[in-house]
Amino acid sequence: SKPAEKALKAAKAVKKGIQKKPTRKIRTKIHFYRPKTLKLARKPKYPRRSVPKTNKLDQYQILKYPLTTESAMKKIEETNTLVFIVDLRSNKRQIKDAVKRMYDIQTQKVNTLIR
Repeated sequence: SKPAEKALKAAKAVKKGIQKKPTRKIRTKIHFYRPKTLKLARKPKYPRRSVPKTNKLDQYQILKYPLTTESAMKKIEETNTLVFIVDLRSNKRQIKDAVKRMYDIQTQKVNTLIR
């Protein structure tokens, strides 16, 4: 019986599997680049510092005191400008924000002078 033999042969081939010589990947470059692998984000079990850093430059630290010299007073009267001595580490945005928080004033612009 030909079909039975054929079926048996097919079943044997399926069970055994087809042994094929593995093909090698053809390399096109002379340099080997390490493959990019999955980089997971860090998920620490506990924070490395017990207390988070507090911002040392708050509005009270930024604005030290208003300047009350003759030239400063002249500026206040004539050009509607306030003059403050501020912390050296603060930038214009921080100064603007501090003035707004302390005096409820909309600041038009901030001029700085390091002296």
